[in-house]
Amino acid sequence: MPSSWTRTPSPRATDTPVPTSIPSAVPTAKWIRIGPGDVKIPILLYHHVDASAEDHRYYVAPEQFEQEMKAFRDWGYTTITVKSLVQAITEGRELPPHPMLITFDDGHRDIYTNAFPIMQKYGFKGVLYVVGNYLGAEGFMDRTEILEMYQAGWDVGSHGMKHIDVTKLFGDDLLIEVEGSRQKLENTLGIEILTFAYPFGAKDKTSVDYVQAAGYIAAMGAEGYRDSQGNWNLFDLQRVEIQGTESIESLTRFLTWKGNDE
Repeated sequence: MPSSWTRTPSPRATDTPVPTSIPSAVPTAKWIRIGPGDVKIPILLYHHVDASAEDHRYYVAPEQFEQEMKAFRDWGYTTITVKSLVQAITEGRELPPHPMLITFDDGHRDIYTNAFPIMQKYGFKGVLYVVGNYLGAEGFMDRTEILEMYQAGWDVGSHGMKHIDVTKLFGDDLLIEVEGSRQKLENTLGIEILTFAYPFGAKDKTSVDYVQAAGYIAAMGAEGYRDSQGNWNLFDLQRVEIQGTESIESLTRFLTWKGNDE
């Protein structure tokens, strides 16, 4: 089963409310204790934030992405880390008002060049799911870029070693994709890699068992239509893919909180 290795976590930012320097349509609220057990926390999934020559499900134009971030800010959402979500589910913990997670799969460089500055503008932090063998490859983020985002408060997780459907792998091949990718990212980046995102959202009992045995605290699916998370899906957390064809109105279909008074 998975072996051990030395981890040297780097200091990083904690969950914080939207900075007061950015005007908000919703008054600042007190943090409240959420959990343990089921929680209502939406998790969004993006792949590219860039222009595309044709309508492609994985590409969200930067202008559209900024409109979406502004809407989330105006509706009163605050981004949190995956570790905070897991603690809320397993132990209960205080979280900022209307928490959400914004995740990005694959580690494309346009997330650094386009999404990162937009999210900084609106006071949001994201979660990067990086493919081990894509690190520093053409069109993908390198170590320096990922660590800059990490130091700004972003999470970093594994998206496998080669971005292979883990349900088609067995034995050592599956171990490399799940545990090997974590070890490579931790050794290369010098930070903790706590969560896994299944390539293509594909998983089965064996792959889930390997993810748990590798020491991850949670894992992300790539499907879901609700903001419900809990112990029952800790290793298949519900994420909603945001496509380039979305409108601001369509985003509300899975967001419980839309800026109205509670």
